[in-house]
Amino acid sequence: MRKRRRTEEDEQTDRWVISYADFVTLLFAFFTTMYAISQVDSGKLALFAGSMRSAFRSVEGAASRQIIEGVRPVPRDLVDIGSELTRALRDFPAEDVSVTTDDRGVVVSLGDRIVFEPGQSAIRESAFPAMDAVAAVIRGIPNKVVIEGHTDNVPISGPRSRYGSNWELSTARAVSVLEYFLSRHRIPPSRLSASGYAEFRPVASNTSPEGRARNRRVSVVIQTSPLL
Repeated sequence: MRKRRRTEEDEQTDRWVISYADFVTLLFAFFTTMYAISQVDSGKLALFAGSMRSAFRSVEGAASRQIIEGVRPVPRDLVDIGSELTRALRDFPAEDVSVTTDDRGVVVSLGDRIVFEPGQSAIRESAFPAMDAVAAVIRGIPNKVVIEGHTDNVPISGPRSRYGSNWELSTARAVSVLEYFLSRHRIPPSRLSASGYAEFRPVASNTSPEGRARNRRVSVVIQTSPLL
């Protein structure tokens, strides 16, 4: 009886080891989860920080490694492209010209106030310096480029425009910029494409003149992936 009692006491004394092991396992799982969450947040922060730095014309370094699927930081080469474009366009009004980044790549937005006459798609001569600055950067990189035309939501009317809708006008403006890059700067046609979105991809509210002015733009999107 004494020997069996001593064995039971020994087993009860060592039982804390099992609880301790369970506790350590839970701690490991907890800190592993926290580490994974922190990695996701850092990716989002890198993307957000890159966009904000571009918007305020001070693009700096950012990580180029994809941290987790669906959370992609701004690649370093695109940050460098954004910085170069920001410097090239620094003499133009910030309300008419902007350089930002998003999931597609670097986006240069040119307001129609400096590029086009109302309701027209021909590029103003006064806009040539801005167009040339953008084209000079594009020529030095291998990335694909998509040129997007955008309008506000005001229907086209009157004799000032030969276009029947904002769809036609936005597409024609994008094609005008594409042709300018082709004819004046000899950018390979295989790298370029154009599309028009009318008023359906606004960046501001169309309820105010200021918002409509921001929506009337041509965006030159330098895509993340180089031409393969």
